[in-house]
Amino acid sequence: MSKRKATSSESNPNHDFCEFLEELSEYEKNVSRNIHKYNAYRKAASVLAQHPTRITSGDEAKKLKGIGEKIAKKIDEYLATGKLRKLENIHSDAKSMAINLLSRVSGIGPAKAQSLVDDGIMTIDDLKKHTDKLTHHQIIGLKYFEDFEEKIPRSEIEQIEQVIKKVLYNLDSEYEVTICGSYRRGRQESGDIDTLITHRDLYGCRIDKKHKSNMLKNIVKVLEKCELVKETLSLGETKFMGACQLKGHPMRRLDIRLIPHDQYYCAVLYFTGSNIFNQNMRAHAQEHGFTLNEYSLRPVGITGKRN
Repeated sequence: MSKRKATSSESNPNHDFCEFLEELSEYEKNVSRNIHKYNAYRKAASVLAQHPTRITSGDEAKKLKGIGEKIAKKIDEYLATGKLRKLENIHSDAKSMAINLLSRVSGIGPAKAQSLVDDGIMTIDDLKKHTDKLTHHQIIGLKYFEDFEEKIPRSEIEQIEQVIKKVLYNLDSEYEVTICGSYRRGRQESGDIDTLITHRDLYGCRIDKKHKSNMLKNIVKVLEKCELVKETLSLGETKFMGACQLKGHPMRRLDIRLIPHDQYYCAVLYFTGSNIFNQNMRAHAQEHGFTLNEYSLRPVGITGKRN
């Protein structure tokens, strides 16, 4: 998945609130490593992005589910001053800014970014001089850093979708392909291309591991042959991470998951998101006596425990 999934947009009347909440969330994830605060900021940004009108006060924001007292105070501070003291402190801390920057390179997580900064590597240019410290995935992420930072227009993803479907349907008409994430939610831009693939013969309980593994390898091979897939970051039994490119376009991050047919539609729902929608769907299912996840929808207690 893309490391930059912004909910801010000029068409969103609360886009400036979303921008500072997302920046705070990245700080909490990459520098403080406080996942609770990271999730709280992300949830608040998502809630505000979906709100149809401009929020005019912290008290008004608190009426929205997912926004508490502390975030409401930050909204009031921003409305009163046009800035946030906490963000100004972060911006003045060179190490924090460097960790956040390096964490944007595909394959580099917060711990690796911290280690690189501790070694004196503070910029992308510094990183290019120390590729010996990087894994294959991180080297590719660095090589295409600028490309991966760019948002992908919906029209370009539509073209990539057509190529994938044409190639796979020519290989076997029983394949099914769905591009999920923000693209399936109707967004005009996406950070990456999250693709789910299944086959009508691919059932979790009815296929041997070797066949399953070869199926994904064959899919990647034909996508390489048609010159869509350009780089492989990792290739396992059920998941491919890599990069693709249409002629004349930047390099784009592409993830492919091979899903058993009996799990496919739950997976499509889950990987379409958003996170808040998934949480609401799970809660709704539980209220009606069911457990919902990316694999199945089943009655609570069917395995002897509530998940």
